[in-house]
Amino acid sequence: MKHQPPPPPLPLSQPPLMGGPVAGGVASAISSINGSNSVISNNNNSETVKCRPPIYPKPKTPSFDKDRDYIGFATLPEQVHRKSVKRGFEFTLMVVGESGLGKSTLINSLFLGDLYKNRQMPNVEERIEKTTKVEKKTMDIEERGVRLRLTVVDTPGFGDAINCEDSWRVCTQYIDEQFRQYFTDESGLNRRNIQDNRVHCCLYFVPPWGHSLRQMDLDLIRRLHRKVNIVLVIGKADCLNKQEVRKLKERILQDLEDNHIQLYQFPECDSDEDDDFKQQDRELKASIPFAVVGSNTILEVAGKKVRGRQYPWGVVNVEDPEHSDFIKLRTFLISTHMQDLKDTTQDVHYENFRAQCISQISQHALRERGKLKRDSISSTNGFDAAISETDRLLLQKDEEIRRMQDMLTQMQEKLKQTHLMEMKKNDSVIDV
Repeated sequence: MKHQPPPPPLPLSQPPLMGGPVAGGVASAISSINGSNSVISNNNNSETVKCRPPIYPKPKTPSFDKDRDYIGFATLPEQVHRKSVKRGFEFTLMVVGESGLGKSTLINSLFLGDLYKNRQMPNVEERIEKTTKVEKKTMDIEERGVRLRLTVVDTPGFGDAINCEDSWRVCTQYIDEQFRQYFTDESGLNRRNIQDNRVHCCLYFVPPWGHSLRQMDLDLIRRLHRKVNIVLVIGKADCLNKQEVRKLKERILQDLEDNHIQLYQFPECDSDEDDDFKQQDRELKASIPFAVVGSNTILEVAGKKVRGRQYPWGVVNVEDPEHSDFIKLRTFLISTHMQDLKDTTQDVHYENFRAQCISQISQHALRERGKLKRDSISSTNGFDAAISETDRLLLQKDEEIRRMQDMLTQMQEKLKQTHLMEMKKNDSVIDV
């Protein structure tokens, strides 16, 4: 038989306290490993032993060779995410369009709520002289721990009256008032808790029974496209077939181009984006204006519950891309471009309004300063003596020189235009 080496010795521990025999076996070893003052019961002889905790060697200091190049700012996105989720988000949506185009139904379908529970529809007599007004409704939505304070600005009465020439005025005034209020709060002393009520997006509903945009539509869009992000929506698109929807979209885009109206511009995708996101972005751009159908009714079709509209000839599935652009509009407005709509409002539209306000304030200050200077000069007794005859002559000469320079500039412009006309005539003669 081969000689086997002895087993390795057990780890040393502190000797037991005096006053009792040592309990042997596995229980003593387990007690030593656990390292706590414990009472161990031995099944063989029912003897108890109270042991001291073992003394472990001090842990070694971990080496940071692997994390030598790690600084820590890679966690900044996580910090921003936690802070943003804790603060919550705000979004203001304006809905404009005449009655009967499904605006309320679409908003309820988008955000799965009921914002218009107690709405009363006006009768015919009330609509004859009805004016456009503004109604605000706010709801708090929470999804997966993210809170959103949604404000929907509705414009009942728009386009319902016989004379709709000034229907656009209420919308533009409301947008300017929110910009002005934000500018005042931003310029004040307490800027910590500024409430942002600026309109981040305007959904303008176009009726499906027209051939293109009406004059009332063009008047409003022309006055709003430099103040807010406008997104055109064709309401109740189930009135049209696919070919009619395509032709209506082409005519609307052509009218916008002819009138030099610019809607919300989608940002370009980065080169490092995946192919699925790029394909989705191309589909969203190709769907403008969105032809949508809204519904708050849940129907059961082929064993599946869908949100749709029941007709004698079939069911229109709101969430089917073949029937409606509802999913594309919800993806654009909520999932992919909500933050970009807010950034565009802050960086483009509000900055334009802010620059105009600062320019007006500066011009007013200059006029007041000039007025005070003239008043101070006229109040002095020696005003006539201050400006001598020589100074007056010099001022007159300067004014004449300035007039002559303006005349020379105009003459040069005319000569350039006549020269260009002659060149065009010569070119046309050569081409013949």
